[in-house]
Amino acid sequence: MAPRTPTLDRRALNRALLARQLLLTRRSEPAAATIERLVGMQAQAPNQPYIGLWSRLTGFRPEELSRLVENRAVVRISLMRNTIHLVTARDAFGMKPLCMPLGERGFMRGSPWGRDLKDADMAAIGRAGAEIMGEKPRTIADLAKQLGRRFPDHDGAAMAYGVRYMVPLVFTPPRGLWGGRGQVTLTTFEAWLGGPPGPSFSADDLVRRYLAAFGPASSADLRAWSGLALRATFERLRPELKVFHDQRGQDLFDLPRAPRPAREVDAPVRLLPDYDNILLGHADRTRIMPHGRHLGMFSSNGVTQGAVLVDGFVRAMWKPATANSATTALVTPFVKPLPKSEQRPIVEEAMRLLEFLAPGAKHDVRFAAPSP
Repeated sequence: MAPRTPTLDRRALNRALLARQLLLTRRSEPAAATIERLVGMQAQAPNQPYIGLWSRLTGFRPEELSRLVENRAVVRISLMRNTIHLVTARDAFGMKPLCMPLGERGFMRGSPWGRDLKDADMAAIGRAGAEIMGEKPRTIADLAKQLGRRFPDHDGAAMAYGVRYMVPLVFTPPRGLWGGRGQVTLTTFEAWLGGPPGPSFSADDLVRRYLAAFGPASSADLRAWSGLALRATFERLRPELKVFHDQRGQDLFDLPRAPRPAREVDAPVRLLPDYDNILLGHADRTRIMPHGRHLGMFSSNGVTQGAVLVDGFVRAMWKPATANSATTALVTPFVKPLPKSEQRPIVEEAMRLLEFLAPGAKHDVRFAAPSP
């Protein structure tokens, strides 16, 4: 009789995820190594990775990551799900080829700009765009003007966004530096990193790295995280992976020696940045987020905010505000107020985060009425 496949409940999956994401115990390790461990960090807002690293590492200083950005050891590029991620240069070369089809498909089939360019010579537009962007870092608006002059029969903005999604580009400083300001500028891989993307990582290696950071997980989970359909890869690797079931009986795969702490392990309060990858790493996000809060908690206007983990699960949102000459963290619980016993560790962690964000300033933590 074949051995019964073990079942992992929501709390067991939560503790495994927290362990791999360095959210049970802060580590003392270099920022670059952590970024690779996490298979990149969400970085639509340039300061997001700084907060994410602070939440995971002991003694992290923003200058460490800024130096990596300045030295081109880490870069912000469009990657998983066609969204902006911070990755090491080594991962940029290996992961970008796997994700390039997402940009091409998303632009040509999923955007109004792409539909308007069905009759255009996109290969010629791409070559021109790569030449223009390779000269120096430029804004998309500047690229649109130049492409409009070269291809007057087509809309400049549509062509520029085509280049943005279909040509390997890198977001350049000063955005991406701690406190960096300025317009969003991009240039080519060749100009910034010395060569085109490649050689590509194998799909097998990507699955293993994903499981190391997010497992146990299914092929549907990896697809939700990356946009890539790799079910056949999971099945090919099945003999070398450990297989579990979730409470619905779905197969979950994992590396045999990956950490899976006991479900009873205590989880400290953590404050995470908006769109932290731990919140977007699975098709079923209830291992970390409440049902119905999959997308509603995220900002859409660039305001810094994020998630509050209590006992390992997202129980509230936080965002900075200015009140009475103090930098204040405004904490908004979900559904019902947090008891005093849970508020105390949130205040302590939030005060530490505020000191990281605004050293030496006056700080305060306030609790808002619950969000319905």
